[in-house]
Amino acid sequence: MTRVALAFSGGLDTTVCVPLLEEEYGYDEVIGVTVDVGQPEEEFEEAEETAEALDLEHYVVDARAEFADQCLDSVRANATYQGYPLGTALARPVIAEAILDVAKEHGCEGIAHGCTGKGNDQLRFEAVWRASDLEVIAPVRELGLTREWEMEYAAEKELPVEGGNEGVWSIDTNLWSRSIEGGQLEDPGYVPPEEIYEWTDAPGSETELVEIEFENGYPVAVDGEEMEPLALIEHLNDLAGAYGVGRTDMMEDRMLGLKVRENYEHPAATVLLTAHEALEGLVLTKEERDFKTTVDNEWAQKGYEGLVDAPLMDSLNAYVDDSQQTVTGTVTVKLQGGQARPVARESEYAVYSESAASFNTETVDGIEQADATGVAKYHGFQSRLANEVANNVEKPELAADGGATGDETNTESEEDE
Repeated sequence: MTRVALAFSGGLDTTVCVPLLEEEYGYDEVIGVTVDVGQPEEEFEEAEETAEALDLEHYVVDARAEFADQCLDSVRANATYQGYPLGTALARPVIAEAILDVAKEHGCEGIAHGCTGKGNDQLRFEAVWRASDLEVIAPVRELGLTREWEMEYAAEKELPVEGGNEGVWSIDTNLWSRSIEGGQLEDPGYVPPEEIYEWTDAPGSETELVEIEFENGYPVAVDGEEMEPLALIEHLNDLAGAYGVGRTDMMEDRMLGLKVRENYEHPAATVLLTAHEALEGLVLTKEERDFKTTVDNEWAQKGYEGLVDAPLMDSLNAYVDDSQQTVTGTVTVKLQGGQARPVARESEYAVYSESAASFNTETVDGIEQADATGVAKYHGFQSRLANEVANNVEKPELAADGGATGDETNTESEEDE
């Protein structure tokens, strides 16, 4: 008997995949796997009910703690893609690994997902699965299915879906972020209604200060209360979301080259990334900060691609780990009007001297202000010299067609005349 494990949500795409894996791919048995990375409870209820109606063997894996750790790793790397915190991208490898573990445990020969051929998730899932010896199957992509065809097929097979109607918007939710797309949002000129938001209230004038404590780059406490990663993220989602913090409306460039309009909510991620970067500004030298920006950008790109196990990530993480040894301290963030703004920071590792920076102090560790005169004279010298040379060199005038004017050498030989 051949078995295949299916990433199962109970929605239209994965529901029609169940009979298709048997009819079109010849598998004797399909098992569904749903991975909990912080979705709403109703999504698990839908998956359970649909699996029961399909008589599908169904497993639910709780990967929230593992995903929370991944999210806080991304904070240390200041991981954002085109300006928004990575959420769905970081969740997919965690989900893929969990499904692969279940597939191996139950002796599956194949592993499948319901992604289309247009999005990023197909790549993120398969980057993990193709490292195994299991057959990787994508029925929606491989069979070229459309939503209309799926609805007709579901009706013909009397599959337990509500006519394929999964709501006006396409929504993906996990612990770190909530994405909203589809419907009228596909029009970049459409102004989203307030109803698309669930995690964030409409920004107002109320304010609140929240103190985030870090140890080696990891957030460990909020307002003096120590918390585990999962609880800390959930707490900040509620707290910052009440002030409208963490909304992003953007045009996103997907890996396949498509440009799509995306809306995101990510309150906790916004607060933690803002606070972490503020603390790094206090404790890291300029050279460290400049170089880490390059590392962070590469980390975020690999995270977006779902390639968190790429060899490059080992090197990137090595630098991140080393750089975070002094990123310990507290940052106070002000929540107001949809913004999270650092307003205070403290650390015993601060690369900062109040007396040195003060305008009321004459010297800096024995260095007199007048000592900067020589530096000021040299500063910009090469640029000034280059400009002077350029101004003194006579440049040939260009004709209208771009050619030089004046005497030109006749390159034709006399014999050609």
